Parts: sequence; structure tokens; C-alpha cells
Amino acid sequence: MSRKVATYGMLVALAFLLSYVETLIPFSFGIPGIKPGLANLVTVAALFCMGERQACSVSLVRVVLAGFTFGSLSVMLYSLAGALLSLICMIGLKRFWGWGMIPVSMAGGAAHNLGQLLLAAWMVRTGALLYYFPVLFAAGAAAGFVVGLLGGLVAKRIRPVIGNGE
Repeated sequence: MSRKVATYGMLVALAFLLSYVETLIPFSFGIPGIKPGLANLVTVAALFCMGERQACSVSLVRVVLAGFTFGSLSVMLYSLAGALLSLICMIGLKRFWGWGMIPVSMAGGAAHNLGQLLLAAWMVRTGALLYYFPVLFAAGAAAGFVVGLLGGLVAKRIRPVIGNGE
């Protein structure tokens, strides 16, 4: 039991640290809302090394902690919307289609952006925001590719430490 708690703590701390690092790096792509999603590499690695429930726990705890620490309630709500849709998408693609880490991560990045965009469209009560999705889809897939590559490296490092996550 203590090994399991330590594993969760390590993964949440790593994801939280990467969330902080992301706040320090000025991203200026000329398009609002585009970020690399560095903390999501921990979620992807947890999904492939530990399982679905564990990845969901790590992701949701990280979103709440980072939201309260580095953002606001609205930032946290957008992050939760993106994280939930991303998790559903990644779990489904891994479980039912057997996709690997990089394509799962790419789809998760795109789904994260879609989740945030759907929440924004609902909050401002206009579907016009959805015209922005192709740009966010491409950015999410590109970031997901990088996150998937890095997630593979993290998974190689943590797999021997965490074993099977028990």
C-alpha cells in the first residue's frame, strides 16, 4: 500500500512540476490557447504503465492542484473539461483499438482542445467558436506527438520503479 501511495505521489508531483514549468515558459504562437501540455506526458505514461483508473486519478489531482495554485476557478474548469474528454478518448483508443502511446497522445491532445472549446462555446452560448477547432486540432495533435514521444521516455524510466502499479 505504501508503494502505491508513493507512486501516486511521485507521478502527481512530476505532473504538478511540469504544469509549473509550463507557466514559466512564454508561449507566443499568435494563437490564444495553444500550449504544449507537458504535464500530460505523466498522464500518458501512467495510462500505459499503471492503468486507466490510475491515470485518471493522477490527471484529475494534477488539474485541481495546478488550477488552484497557478490559475483560477475558470482556468480549472477549462482544464477539467479538456482533461476529461482527453482521458475518455485516450482510454477508448487504447482499450478498444489497441493504439500505441504516440497516436493515443496525439488524439488526447486534440480531444483536450475540443473539450475546452466545447465548454467555451457552451459558456458564451455560440457555436461560432467551433470554427477555431481545426487550428486547435492541429496544435493538439502536434503537441500530443511530442508528449507521446516524451511519455515513452518517462514510461521507460518509471516502469522499473513502479512495477505493475500495485
